[in-house]
Amino acid sequence: MTQTLVPTVADRLRAIVGSDHVITQPDRLVAYESDGLTAYRVAPRAVVLPETTEQVSKVLEVLHGEGIDVIPRGAGTGLSGGALPSSDGVIVGTARMNRILSIDDQNRLATVQPGVINARLTKATEPYGLYYAPDPASQSACTLGGNVAENSGGPHCLKYGVTSRYVTGLTVVMADGEVVRFGGAGLEAAAGLDLVGLFVGSEGCFGIATEIEVRLLPKAEGVRTLLGLFDTMAAAGHAVTDIISSGLMPAAVEIVDHATIVAVEASVFAAGYPTDAGAALVIEFDGTEAGLDDDANRAEQCCLAAGAIEVRRAASEEERIGLWKGRKKAFGAMGRIAPDLLVQDATVPRTRLPEVLARITEIGEEYGLNIANVFHAGDGNLHPNILFDRQNQDELERVERASREIMTLCVSVGGTITGEHGVGIDKRGYMPLVHNEVELEMLRRARWVFDPGGNLNPGKVVQ
Repeated sequence: MTQTLVPTVADRLRAIVGSDHVITQPDRLVAYESDGLTAYRVAPRAVVLPETTEQVSKVLEVLHGEGIDVIPRGAGTGLSGGALPSSDGVIVGTARMNRILSIDDQNRLATVQPGVINARLTKATEPYGLYYAPDPASQSACTLGGNVAENSGGPHCLKYGVTSRYVTGLTVVMADGEVVRFGGAGLEAAAGLDLVGLFVGSEGCFGIATEIEVRLLPKAEGVRTLLGLFDTMAAAGHAVTDIISSGLMPAAVEIVDHATIVAVEASVFAAGYPTDAGAALVIEFDGTEAGLDDDANRAEQCCLAAGAIEVRRAASEEERIGLWKGRKKAFGAMGRIAPDLLVQDATVPRTRLPEVLARITEIGEEYGLNIANVFHAGDGNLHPNILFDRQNQDELERVERASREIMTLCVSVGGTITGEHGVGIDKRGYMPLVHNEVELEMLRRARWVFDPGGNLNPGKVVQ
C-alpha cells in the first residue's frame, strides 16, 4: 500500500517548487502510476515538478535526507517500466524543465533542459539548416531527458546512431542533491573516464540530468522514401537482408506487419496502407542528391526480387510524411486492438529475422495472444507488441511467459534483450540471459558509485 508523504516534508518541497507543483492528491497521482508499460502500476507518494537545476538539487537534498526513494520521470513514454514508482517513493518529473537554453549554430551544438520534447529541438534548429538526429517513434511526445536515460534510438539510428553518439555534456544532480558537470563545450572526454558515455543509458539510476548538451547535424541535401508492400512478413524480412547485403546504406528500414496496418488504417492516423498487405517496409535514403535515385532504384529492385507486390515512392515532402505516418503512429493505434500492450525490444542479427519472426508468430498462437510487429528492421531491433487486458489475470500471466520465451529465442540466435527501450523493471529478470553474475555485480557496483544509498530509481535494471 502506498505511503502518504509526511506533511512537513510536503511543505518543504512546496517551499522549493511552489504549492501547485507538488502533487499529493490520490486522484491526480493516478496519471503517474505507470509509464508506457501499463502492465505494472504503483501509485507514488507524491510527484514533484521542479523548473531549474537549483530546484532539483534542493528537492533531492530533502528527499535524500528523509531516506525517500526518487523516481525520475520525463514524458512517461518509456516502454520498460523505467518510470514505474515504488509505493514509498516520490516521482521527480521534468515536465516544467522544457526550455531550449542555447543553439550554437556555428559549432552545431544545442543545450536543453530535460523536459524539451525531441521533435521540438529539430523544429527549433531548422532555421539554421540543422536537426537533431535521434528520432524515436514517440518523438512528438518523448523528451530529451528520457532519451538520455534510455539511450534512445529510432528509425534513423541505422545510419546515424543512438543518443549516446550525440550527447557531449551533462549537468547532473546526484542522489544527495550535489550538482556535477560531465563533459561539455562540445568536447568529449579527452582523457580519463568518459562519464557522459557512462551516464547515458543509466535509466535514472545514477542521477537526474538537468542540462543536456547535444551535437546537431546539417540537414541532408536530398531524401528518397519508399514503401514496399508484401504478402508476408517473411518476404519483407528477406528484402531487408538483400538491401543491406547489397552494400546499400539506407538511413532507415522499418517493418510494419498486417495487424498493425489494420489498426493504423482504422484509426485517425490512417496512412493509406492497403489493409490486405501482409507487411509494409518503409525505406529511406538521404545525403547528397547525386546517387540517391540510384540507391532508391536498387532498393526497389531488392524488394521486387524478394516478392514485393508493390513499391511506392514519395514524390514530395507531404507524400514522404504520409508514407512514414503508418510507422510513426503505430503504437498510438494499438489501443484499437486491446487496452494494454507490452512492447518487447530484443535485437537479433538481420539474417535471422525471417525465422525469428516466424517463431514469434508461433509463440503468440501457442499462448493464445495477439502479437503485432512494428520495428527497426535495418538493425534487427524487434518490437513485438503483445496485446492484452491487464484486468485478465490469466492473460497477464500468459503475456509474461510468452515474453520470456521471445527473449530466450532472440538471445539464442545471437541477439540481446534490448536495443533502445532499456531494461527498467520489465527486462530485469532477463539480465542473466546475457550477463553472468560477475558482470551483474560490476553493474551493481557502478550504480553504487553514483548512488550509495540505493534511493535513485530502486528496483530497475539490476537488483
